Amino acid sequence: MNVATTIKSDEATPLALSRRGLTRGQKILLGVLPIAVAGGLYFANAQGGPADAAPPPATVTAAAPVVRQITEWDDYSGRFEASRSVEVRPRVSGAITGVHFQDGAYVRQGQLLFTIDARPFAAALAEAQAAVQSARSDLSLASADLGRATRLLEVDAVSRSDVDRLRARVQAAQAALAAAQARVRSRALDLSFTQVRAPISGRISDRRIDAGNLVAGGIGAGEATLLTTINALDPVYFTFDASEALYLKARRARESGAGSSEVAIRLQDERDYKWRGRLDFTDNGIDGRSGTIRLRAVIANPTGFLTPGMFGNARLASGAATMALMVPDEAVQTDQARKVVTVVASDGSLSPRPVTVGPLLDGLRVIRSGLSPNDRVVIAGAQLAMPGAKVKVKPGVIQPRPATAAPAAPSQPAGEATFTAR
Repeated sequence: MNVATTIKSDEATPLALSRRGLTRGQKILLGVLPIAVAGGLYFANAQGGPADAAPPPATVTAAAPVVRQITEWDDYSGRFEASRSVEVRPRVSGAITGVHFQDGAYVRQGQLLFTIDARPFAAALAEAQAAVQSARSDLSLASADLGRATRLLEVDAVSRSDVDRLRARVQAAQAALAAAQARVRSRALDLSFTQVRAPISGRISDRRIDAGNLVAGGIGAGEATLLTTINALDPVYFTFDASEALYLKARRARESGAGSSEVAIRLQDERDYKWRGRLDFTDNGIDGRSGTIRLRAVIANPTGFLTPGMFGNARLASGAATMALMVPDEAVQTDQARKVVTVVASDGSLSPRPVTVGPLLDGLRVIRSGLSPNDRVVIAGAQLAMPGAKVKVKPGVIQPRPATAAPAAPSQPAGEATFTAR
């Protein structure tokens, strides 16, 4: 009993002391001690354990810029015009008896279009022909009288004054015959004018007068009735205005031996400039109010697809062909007010390169300055690494990507030079 009581008393003594005999500082020390031990163990483990592995370098795709031959062009806007346009009007007055064409059809030069009642003109022609016969008969009689008088003059049977009167009568009869013959030709012309024929070949408009209506003939446009119009469409003209700066640029290029000015045109629903022509006319002066000069190009139009009044965008070659560097448009980034591309340096790090850009052609952006053909331009993955970081380079190839549909073309200020690839 004593031994057991002693052991129990000894076991209970520390608890009693912990509750009653420890000071406040000792209690705080006992609370902090486990935390310090745990921190030491963690620190020791961190110092003695293996370090975390570094992330692998980013992979980017790089390729050399595409080198292509391009020609410098200047952009213009203009409209197509007929190379020749004629208003068909009658030369004589009368009633329309027939219309011999279909509205909007293609007509040939000399083709019959309208018929005017020819009966009054046929009667006038017959009358003029009868007057010719009468004048010819008077001339025959006067010639016979003169002949007889001339023979009698040899034997002094008539006076010279009588012979002179007969000779004057013959001359008057000759003049009357000539006048009668001229009236015949005039009446024959009037009769031929009753058949209104196409003066040129081209596409005809609709008829303005139906059969049965009376029309007024004449020489002036205000006097004669308008029957229809004809436009010659092959070739067709394309007219546009150029600024004085572009006019001087084109003239300097031609003086330096750049050759003839080639014009390429695209319509509103087209992507490519497939209509080709040449510049054939430049106006003789610059408009002082607008500061522009009028130019005209001739375009072949064998199918008649191009119509007068149609709008088009034109490119006028203003220089010789040159070589240019081109990169994908996605590879060009905007850094505030400048354009930059990312290139791979010789040590495998990324480096931004400021460049001067040109137009977009087949998905590729023309680089006018800032790159060399030997540079490796990042075309994919540039966003995966910071500038200056080492990267893993994957070789790539830059390919043109022609557009399949024509985008909404933004209005381009007149006088901006662009380029196109050949």
